[in-house]
This record gives sequence, structure tokens and C-alpha cells, in this order.
Amino acid sequence: MSHAVNGKAKAAPASPLDAPSYYQATAHPYAPFPPLDGSLTVDAVVIGAGFTGLSAALELRARGMKVVVLEAGTIGWGASGRNGGQVCTGYSPGMDKFEKVLGRADAQMCFDIAEEAKALLVSRIENHGIDCDLTWGYLIAAPRPGQLKHLEEWREELLTYGYDKTAILTKAELEERVGSRLYCGALSDRGAGHLHPLNYAIGLAGAARAAGVVIHEHTPALSIVDGSPASVRTARGNVTAKAVIVACNAYIGGLLPAIASRIMPVASYVIATEPMDAARASTVLRTRDAVADANFVVDYFRMTRDNRLIFGGRCSYSGIDPKDLAANMRPRVLKVFPQLGDIGIDYAWGGHIAITHNRLPDARRHGKAIYYTQGYSGQGVVLSGIFGKMMAEAVAGDASRFDLFAKIRHAPFPGGPLLRRPALTVGMLYYRMRDLLS
Repeated sequence: MSHAVNGKAKAAPASPLDAPSYYQATAHPYAPFPPLDGSLTVDAVVIGAGFTGLSAALELRARGMKVVVLEAGTIGWGASGRNGGQVCTGYSPGMDKFEKVLGRADAQMCFDIAEEAKALLVSRIENHGIDCDLTWGYLIAAPRPGQLKHLEEWREELLTYGYDKTAILTKAELEERVGSRLYCGALSDRGAGHLHPLNYAIGLAGAARAAGVVIHEHTPALSIVDGSPASVRTARGNVTAKAVIVACNAYIGGLLPAIASRIMPVASYVIATEPMDAARASTVLRTRDAVADANFVVDYFRMTRDNRLIFGGRCSYSGIDPKDLAANMRPRVLKVFPQLGDIGIDYAWGGHIAITHNRLPDARRHGKAIYYTQGYSGQGVVLSGIFGKMMAEAVAGDASRFDLFAKIRHAPFPGGPLLRRPALTVGMLYYRMRDLLS
């Protein structure tokens, strides 16, 4: 565990991507799922027990199919159990790109699907009794006046899509909620919020198990042979299925290189402070809103049930992780909340998110029997569930919604396996400069 007391960071693990998280420390216990040992024949095999894969498995099982889920680690081991827990509206780049690629009518359908994703999340929490601290209220805070203007334009765009749950806050109104003088104002979104992501994933796995889905943890998929049927090979077994759903996202590795080339795994980092008493916590966040800034390279934060500040940001596009993440993140926290100079950091961890070249989700069929979605580009807490559902719809014979997203072309990142990270790192300098000059 990486932590700091009175502002002094202790030794960190070899990699922040291996560090224990606050979510792991507060995760609900569950009976583990055994590794696969032997051969199985099913209707569908799902690779990945995160939000996408578990959502797909639930939907397939609801349609009467025999389903197996293979997970390389444990439930939510990838981005699903490590992320900032923010429940956001829409898609990362806004709706303009959808309109250019698909036209206004289909763009509206895509936006409606993103809203349906929120309703799906809520219904699963309620129907399965998942205790994951779902809390509504979300602020996008503008460090610079030009960014506030962009937020006003985003609000107007949302209204044209029928979304009327936002309002613009002045600097004074924002400071009634957030104990920081860094921002010029904010967009308030009462239709967005936050949750405990790992407990949500564990709850989905429990619901899947209860429904009859077979899950195997510690069972990496080593290879896929496409066909009718297809097969997935693991270290100690094999699964034959009519359909394969690949729900690996940033953790796909070398399983399907053609798919992996269309996303970039980007490291993102999070810290959780020591608990604060109620009076101290109210000097930081006076409401339970989640907050993200309006920069392209986003910092975000929220308060937990036990009054810890969770603060995330500092994306790494280079593949190089900081040696002491707690010490590295502390200046970012203090820039927003200088009053926390003496606060301890109890947890500091990281994980990978997958971004696409155009920041739009990549969803399509690959070969005869393989379906995949990936590249939620920071919006995965909400979008993953509905994309899992749409893959299940496609497997069951109705690909109308899934194929809507398959119309979007996704170029591979330039540079190939060796040079694409350096190329992206250089490209991100433009956006960092834009954040500074907005």
C-alpha cells in the first residue's frame, strides 16, 4: 500500500498498476469463482468479467443461452474495478462527431442509447440489490473563462438532444459546493453522478451467478479460433461456442492484434486520502457531487461514504509510470485544495483505459463468430453496460443497434506497436497546450 502521513509519502510498490486500491480495501466479499479446468461447449463465451462482459452475460442468459465467462484475474480486475467511478452523460467528444459520421437522426439514437445506459445501470442496482454507493450530482468545472463558454455550448447541444438536466453555475455558486477557488464556474448535471465501481462489478457477477452464468476467474484466454463454432483456448481447458464476446478493452493484449491496434491503453492514476471528519470534509466538498475539470487531460474528484477524497488524473500516454504515485499526485490535489497540505494519502493506484483515435466507441463483429466493443475513452462506467447488452442482442439475432456503431470507422493508431505510444505522446502536447491557453 502506498500512502503518506502529514504530507510525507512512504515507499510505493514497483508499479502503481499493481498497488492495492481503496476499492479493493472496501470491496464486498464474495465466494471466488474457480479457474477453468477442462473443456466446455456453450452457446456463448464471454472474455472479461468487467462491466461489459458481465452485462453481456446477464443479457445472454436472460435469453436462455448457456454462457461461460473467462476472466484473466478476478472480478473487475481491469478498468471496471479501478476507475474513478464517475457516471457521466453522453460520449467523450460530444455529439458533433456522431452527426458528421452518421447524420443527425442516428446521432440522436446514439445519444438516447447513452441515456438508456444510465437507466440500465440503475435498474441493475435496484433489481439485484447491489450496494455500490450510487450518488447523483456531477459538476464539470472550468479552470478558465474560455472553457466555461464551451460548457455553455455543450449545455445548448444537450438541450437539442432532449437532455434538460444541466445548468451553468457561476464562480460564486460553484464555490458554495466546492471548496476551491481554482474554477471560473461549472456545468451542473443532476443526471450524472458516481458509484463504487468494484462493488458494482462484484454485484453484477453475483447476479450473473444467480442467473446461471458460469464464471471462471484466473483463466486468461490464450487464443481464439473463429468459425462455426468458434473456440477459445485457456491454459487448462477449451471452450467451444457459437459466439465469442471479447470484452477486454484496454487489457486485450495480443489476443486479437487487429482489434488491439484500434485502441490505445492509457494509464490513469487515482489516490484516496485518509478519512476526514465531517467538518474537514465540508471544506473540500460541501455536497456529494462528483467533479471533473473541463480540460482535455482531466482531473476529477469526489468524496466517499467514509469522507475520503478520491482524486484522479495525470494520464500517462508514454507507458512510463511514476515511481512514487502518492508523491506525484499530491501537487495536483493541492493545486485544487491547498487546505489539504497535511492530509495523508492512504491509497494510490492506477489502471488502463482504452481510447480510440476519434474518441468514439469501437463496436463491431470480427470474422464469423466474434463480437467486441472497446474504446469508451473515459465514459465506460455508463457505456459498458449498454454495449454489453447490444452485443447480446446481436448474438441473439437483432444487430440493429450494434450495427449502428459498426458504421463508425476506426483507424489504427499510427506507428505500429513500437512507435504509436511516442507518436501519441507528442500529439498530446497539443492538447496540454490547449488546456493552458483556453
